[in-house]
Formats: sequence, C-alpha cells, structure tokens
Amino acid sequence: MEIFLKPTLFLLLSLLILASCQKSKPEDFLWQTDAYTLYKDSLVQQNFVAKALSPTEIISNYHSPANEFQSPEITFKFSINGKDNEMLSGKDHHFKCLTENGTCETPLIKFGEQFVDSRETPSNTYLKPSTKLKIRLDFRHIIDDFNKQGYYTTFNGDKIFKEDFKGIFIAGNTSPLIWDFDNLVSHQELELKDSDKDGIYEAELVLNAPKNEKSTNPQWKLSKDISAFPQYKSDYLLVNALYNMGLEEMQNAVEPDSTFRTGAEWAGVWTRDISYSIILSMAMLQPKVSKYSLLRKVKNGRIIQDTGTGGAYPVSTDRIIWATAAWEIYKVTGDNDWLKEAYGIIKNSIEDDLQNAYDEETGLVKGESSFLDWREQTYPKWMQPADIFESECLGTNGVHYQANMILSQMARLMEDSPTAEKHLMVAEKIKKGINQHLWIPEKGYYGQFLYGRNYKSLSPKAEALGEALCVLFDIADPERQKTIVEKVPVTDYGIPCIYPYIPNIPPYHNNGIWPFVQSYWSLASAKAKNEKSLMESLAAIYRPAALFLTNKENFVATNGDFAGTQINSSNMLWSLSGNLSMIYKIFFGIQLQLNGSLLFEPFIPTAFQGKHSLTNFKYRNAILNIEISGHGNEIKSISLDGETLEKAEIPANLEGNHSIVIVLKSNDLEEGEINKVPNIFSPVTPSVSFSNGLLSWEKVNGAREYKVLRNGKEISTVKENQLQIDEEEYSELQVIVVDSLGNESFASEPISLVKTQKIVEIENSNQKAPFPYKDFSGKGFVEISKTNNTNLSIPVTIEEDGIYALDFRYSNGNGPINTENKCAIRSIKMEDKQLGTVVFPQRGVEEWSDWGFSNAVQVQFQKGSYSISIALDPANENMNVEINQAMLDYLRVIKIK
Repeated sequence: MEIFLKPTLFLLLSLLILASCQKSKPEDFLWQTDAYTLYKDSLVQQNFVAKALSPTEIISNYHSPANEFQSPEITFKFSINGKDNEMLSGKDHHFKCLTENGTCETPLIKFGEQFVDSRETPSNTYLKPSTKLKIRLDFRHIIDDFNKQGYYTTFNGDKIFKEDFKGIFIAGNTSPLIWDFDNLVSHQELELKDSDKDGIYEAELVLNAPKNEKSTNPQWKLSKDISAFPQYKSDYLLVNALYNMGLEEMQNAVEPDSTFRTGAEWAGVWTRDISYSIILSMAMLQPKVSKYSLLRKVKNGRIIQDTGTGGAYPVSTDRIIWATAAWEIYKVTGDNDWLKEAYGIIKNSIEDDLQNAYDEETGLVKGESSFLDWREQTYPKWMQPADIFESECLGTNGVHYQANMILSQMARLMEDSPTAEKHLMVAEKIKKGINQHLWIPEKGYYGQFLYGRNYKSLSPKAEALGEALCVLFDIADPERQKTIVEKVPVTDYGIPCIYPYIPNIPPYHNNGIWPFVQSYWSLASAKAKNEKSLMESLAAIYRPAALFLTNKENFVATNGDFAGTQINSSNMLWSLSGNLSMIYKIFFGIQLQLNGSLLFEPFIPTAFQGKHSLTNFKYRNAILNIEISGHGNEIKSISLDGETLEKAEIPANLEGNHSIVIVLKSNDLEEGEINKVPNIFSPVTPSVSFSNGLLSWEKVNGAREYKVLRNGKEISTVKENQLQIDEEEYSELQVIVVDSLGNESFASEPISLVKTQKIVEIENSNQKAPFPYKDFSGKGFVEISKTNNTNLSIPVTIEEDGIYALDFRYSNGNGPINTENKCAIRSIKMEDKQLGTVVFPQRGVEEWSDWGFSNAVQVQFQKGSYSISIALDPANENMNVEINQAMLDYLRVIKIK
C-alpha cells in the first residue's frame, strides 16, 4: 500500500513504530489490552500507530491487512433469483484457486450437488493479486424441469416457476463475492451467463484486485471552523484531537436542507440512526437540525419505520426510538410547541403499535431487534419475515418501554391524566415482561429474543445494545445493572453486537462491533460504576477512530479491521455522536433534567485524572465554561461564578456567560469486573426431519450434545442425532446443538406434529382474483388491497373445543424480502372482536407465485360455526401508504391445545 505523506511525517511514523516495539512501563499507558495500547497522545496496535501531533492533527500508518494474506480457498454457492436456494444452509462448494499464472477455473459444477476440492493447499500459499477465476455451472437439469413441468423444485420443496426465473448468481466468501443473498441481484458481476444457450452458465471474476484494497487517509488535519461548538481541552492530546475530529465530521453530516446525513456512504435521514445520535449528543449540539431530521421521519402524523425486512413495519417496530430522541430535544430546548407536536406523533404511533405488535400474554412487543435490521445477521436462516415479526426482542422492547414512559410524562405535562396512567401501565407491563421472560439468571444478563412459531424459546445470545438500554432506562434494577456490566461478553476490540457469533454469516452485525453501541455500553458502565468496564469501553471507541482517522460505522470483531464487514461508512453520524457523548455525558456527566436544569454527574476514570475543560457550551440562554479536576465519580465541590453550589445543578433560566468549577473527591471505586472472552462462533443450526415417530438430524462437528425442545421447552438432552417422539398431541419439535464449551446453536426450524387441522379455501366464499399466478391450492386465491376486500369474511367450523392457531398461506410480490415498505397488514376479527394482527411480508420482487405462511394468531374456540374476518383498520397502515396488498390462498386452522 502506498502512503502519501510528507517525508517528515513518514519518518515520524517509522520512529513511532520502532518505539512501539519497545516494552512500555505500566505507568506510560492509559489502558492496555492484548490487542492494543492507549497512550495520552497515541495508540499502538502491533505495528500500527496513530499519533496526535496537536489537537487538530493526527497521523496513522494503519492499513487493512485484508488483501495481503487472502486464502486461496474459495467457498461459494449458486443462487436462483438471488435467494439461498441451492443447498442446505452451511453446505457450500469449496474450490482452491491454486495458480502460478494468475488464472484458475472450477470444474463443471452441477447445481445442487456439492463440490469439495480435495487438493492439498501448500503452506504459506495465498491468493495472488488480480487472480482471474472462471466459474462453470451445469444448469441443464433445471432447464429441463422448466421445459417439462414448468417449474423446478428446490432442496426444501419450494417451487421456482419458469416465468419467475430471473437469473443465476453466485455468493461466496472472497471479494467480490458476498454472502448477502438479499442483495445479490444488484451486483451484475455476480450473475452467471449462458451466452451460447447450452445450459452451461459461466462467470469470470477478478479476485484480490488492487482496486479493492482497503485503506483510509493517513492524516487528519482540521479543515473546518469548529469554534461555534463547545471546545474541549485536557492533558490527553489524542482524546482532544478525536473530539475535534468528531465536531468536524458532525458538520460534514449536516445536509444543505439542515437535516442529518447518516454517513458518508449513507445519504438521507434514517429514523433509528438520527434518533440514537440525537440521544447521544446531537440534541445538545444541534437541536434545530435534530428537530428537522426527526420531522423528516413523520408521515400522516406517525413515525416512519425505516425500510427493512419483509417491507418494514410491523416486521420492524423500533421506529419508536424516535420518542426518546424527541424527548431529549424537549429537555434541551424547553420548547412547548415541540412538546405538543411530538406528543401527538408519539401517541399516534404507539396506539398503532398497541394494536399491531403488543403481546398481551407476555407483555412484550413484537418485531425485529432494534437497529439489527439484516435478518440473517442476527436470526437463524429458517426464520421468515413473518417469524421475525413474531419474535420478541430485548433492544426493541427496551425502546418501547422508554417510549411509553416518555409518553406518560408528556401526557402529564399536557394535563392528559388518562393517557399518562395508561402508558405508565403499558411501560410497567413491558418492563415486567423483559425481566420475566428474557432474563437468564445463570448468565447474569438478558437473552437476545423469544423466537419460534406457536411456542417460543429464548435465544441465550447476549445483545449489546439491548443490554445497555436495560441499564440506562432502569429496566434492570441496580443489582442487575451491576451484574449485566460485569457479565455481558466483551472481546479484545470491544463489545460485539451479538455473542457468540453466528457461523457461516459474514461480519456486519454478526461478528461486528459498532462504535455507537460501544458508546451506549460506556454510558451503562458508568451508570453501573464499573471503572474497568468504562476504561475498556472508552479505549474501544478511541482505537478505531484514531487508527482509521474517521468515525467508522463498524468493524470486524475478530480482528478489529474496518475491512471485511458487508457494508461500512466513514463519517458515520451515530459513531461520531457517541465519541462526542463520552466527553459530555461521562467526563462531565451532563444530565438533562425534566425541569430544564443541568445536573452534573461526572465520571473521570483514574487513568484520565487531571484537569478537563469544556468552554463555549451553549445551553438555552446561557454559555457555560466548565472546568473539572481530579478523578472518580463523587463531587467534592462545585461553584458557579465563584459561588459554591449546594447541588451539582444549574437552573434552566440561567442567562449569559458563566464559569463552573467542579472538583472531584478522587474517590477510589471498586475496579469492577468485565467478562473478557475469546471470539467464538456458535454451532451451526441443525436441519431436522421427522418420520415414523423418529426425530433425526445430521451430526454436527464439535457437538457435545443436542437439546430437544417440544413446544419451546427442553424435553431431552441426547448424545446421538435422533430421538423417538410420542405423537399423541400437537407438538412443535426443535433441536439445539451444544458444543464443548456449552455454546448453543439457534434452535432448528420447528417441525409441527399436527393432529387436527382444517384448510379453508378463501375463494370458496369470496371472489377469486383474476391474476395468472401459480402453485395455489384449490380453485384460486383472493386479493386483498386498499381497494379490494378491505373487510373479508371467511366461514369456519370448529369440531371440538380448544385453542387454535390461525394463519394464512399468502404471497406478496411487491418487493424483496430484505427492504422496502410494502408489508401488508390486517386485523383478524370474530364478530367485531379483535383477535390479533396478521402480517403478510414481501417475499420477492414480482414473485407472486412464491407462497408462504403469515404469522399465526391463537384463538380459543368452542365447537361451532364462526365467521372470521380480516379487515384493513386505520392502525394497519404500512409505511408505503399507497400499496397494502397480498394474495391469500387459504386459511389454516390448527388445534394446538
């Protein structure tokens, strides 16, 4: 890699690298881990050094090693229409690109038949730069199926019709290959072509191309005027410079229309990104831009859910983090007009959520994990968007709890007592549900989510953002707050989004660390008074910002490198907001109070002891110049313009310029514990089958044992890969792989043993749709849309008393499975009684013959005849507003109890 530096700077870097190889004395560094060392003015990670030359300049010799030692072993899979539909999950092709002349070619590989290259790989053999790879695929048997029967049946029984065939793509582990099936079709270079129409498809790729080498700028030097914002100074030169870099990048993030840009590579305003950023620091620094940005994410008086899985809302429901951001702006500004406007928006949004996504039985809220909006990065592959809608996640429930608490407080200010009481009760119900259903006593932290179908179990993975929010929002009591910070797994480079990682899924949320999540973890560590955790977390924020010389979106957890994640951006809004918040909310402990006052609860770790100053801090009608000295988290004295204050609190009506001096007691805290762990991947999710009373699955390498679940509860632990099952009652059977360290795989896709089932063909009692779609049951199917069948009645006869699960076989070809906003939503009712909400997420662009099942609604019936209706209620509006459409094949009625 070429580093374009002035000779003097390059020489300085070389000297720094040499110096870093020498053994440092313990007192020389602020924080040291096995991976890197943080000094007052620099950071050293092996041979890489970042050095602050001044508060306005940093140099770094970091470059990504991703291209230097690439393995020649290529793992890949073919894909029809961009979906993971060639072979079982985890079953891939393996080819070794061993070449002397820079070109290699796969043998002819038959679609659906695994190829494994048996050649030995010589030691110290790496992929040569600009290696040309030719891939050859035999697709003739599928073309024969298209021609003979009109469709091809995949390994899992899905049918792909000739009319729906869009192309063949390749996914894999080596750039330019990607494992992102949902976005394959947008990468033209990954499409195979059959130029001579002989059924043999080919593609040529250039691997390890120099143009793909990952690098960042070797020098940051302040180029903008940041004097309008608070100025921070301390004895810690690197922290001073990183703070200034954060201010400059914040200015870069403000668009000409006075809204926030999400990142250098992310144009536009995103609900969750701006909201988490506003909470961290943007409300204090840019209240007007924050307000404009939030209002950009409002439609029809409701918060807009970002585009996402299956067509967004209500598969994803974390839009409500907007409420906490809006509340932060109100506390900063005291603007009653804003309070009134935000109150109506939040109330409307939560009222819709109460109907669509709140689970009365558990007290929890349904929907995808907050911000973890790429389904394969955090969920097992078998989970469809309808399954993700039914999951009940830690982070998402944390933000809904806080939103209801905020709405209750807003209602009191608006003198709306009934609303205040109502949403206080809703919040308490969510809090109770989190502590009752998600807490894992033996681990000392909360689980990731409840998931399954008619019966759910708890994923024991740690989910970093959700854990932090439960501390910060007081969902966890003080004892649990302490335990969470001590027990949640932390790796060499920081706290990963989830842990342990999912195998065979590339880094992004999985095997990824996000600086903004790390910032929330720092705030949680400070609240739990855990100095060791706080220091580890601060260092984990400063390391990537210093080495990469920008506030990156994310980086790989296993090696700390910004290259290797599926998508990454520089100048990332929530990353820079988190970096700045460490100064405001931790070192100076600035807490915004409901009455508009500023409360100071500083936490200066011992390693950062000394003087810290924050000047030109603007708050309402005052400009504050704040100085703090000492260390610890207890205030010895505080003065305002030389007058001693009894409380560490500044009134909201303060005007003009003022000086605040805080002296800390330099109290010694219990250092605290952290759960430092190696980078570990959980076992693969097993594929399970059932026949003649025998539940069986393939053996998994490294498995110590297998847990068998019936209806979400463990019924047996076995060493073998099979178990005899009693079939006397309805059951959902799943298997979890446990490795030698006790780490668990995701539970397998539920296998349902059904005793009583009724299929109700909807077209028998409603007008059949005229569309030429295929693979439906019965005589046809029925369209539901904003104009057709907005209230659809279906007669159902129940033969015996019991609890039944009602779901629909449907199709929705209005968009891809991973993005956009056309998820269809309906209320399911019986004699005008609300039974629940049914979602029909997108299943593929124009793939109307791709049928799947909605989520299920459980209903208690007595023997008799009923009229079930599905209605488009006002609360069922999706984020698209114009299109809310699906095709319904039949209603399935299954007795589960």
